Amino acid sequence: MNLRDLRYIISVAELGHFGQAAQACNVSQPTLSGQILKLEEELGVAVFERVGKKVRLTPVGEQIVAHARRSVAASADIVAAARASRDPLSGAIRLGVIPTIAPYLMPYALPAATKAMPRAPLTLIEDMTGRLTPMLAGGDLDAAILATDVEGDRLDEIVLYEEPFLLVMSRDHPLAGRASVDVASIDPASLLLLTDGHCLRDQALDLCDQTRTGAAADVRGASLETLMQLAAANYGLTLAPSLAVAGLGGESRFVAKPIVGGKASRRVRLAYRRDMPRKIALETLASAIKSGVAAAVGRHRIVIGQADCRGRN
Repeated sequence: MNLRDLRYIISVAELGHFGQAAQACNVSQPTLSGQILKLEEELGVAVFERVGKKVRLTPVGEQIVAHARRSVAASADIVAAARASRDPLSGAIRLGVIPTIAPYLMPYALPAATKAMPRAPLTLIEDMTGRLTPMLAGGDLDAAILATDVEGDRLDEIVLYEEPFLLVMSRDHPLAGRASVDVASIDPASLLLLTDGHCLRDQALDLCDQTRTGAAADVRGASLETLMQLAAANYGLTLAPSLAVAGLGGESRFVAKPIVGGKASRRVRLAYRRDMPRKIALETLASAIKSGVAAAVGRHRIVIGQADCRGRN
């Protein structure tokens, strides 16, 4: 058993296809299949169940692949630790970002990060929290920008900034003339929400302390942009982070009002594994992101709460 074989079974598990896995690993399919068969013989169990052209993990195979991910991640950490001792700011950083942050923050954060860390290019993976967190814990990501508390003893975080929510509506909505909107004035039935799995959906419901019943239409947007455009068309109200409102041109086609009462904000943080060897690089990245946020605040005159660059205790 070696790391190469572990990478083979991880690739097959992810792609569900021997041919595609072989292509991803830059080997021929017979080579990959043969090595996996040898590994199964060595272990004395079947890692995969082959049903026609489909491949799926056996119950014990799921456990084996989970251990394989940790082993490959540990191997990468050894290399990263050695590199970090020579130059902590050298080497690519695999960064996950949730969809309600990535389009609005990264245009400011990426240039700042490139300037601060020219030898550490960022590889961005945009996905929802529920998929990024396991990737982070398993070593497939070096860090992730999230808007919810990190869970588990293996993960830590650096708080980046506190971002207020704004209530987005059409320019002729009855609430549009107010300087701000009290959370008690928001009708939960009129809220346009993201699909399940987006933390912003849960935060919107928590803010209104409702489960959203009695809505005129069940609109579940796959993107924040969709919901904001529907709100602009007077189809309802939606909750949007300040950077998102600024990224879509502010109040050119809609009105965005501050919310009073409740927790009308989210804390954005950089999450990482406690045993991650490149903490200096992540601290530098966090500082660069804060610089990018400061640039966005200056350009759009929005309110963003800055936070100390430090991890949780």
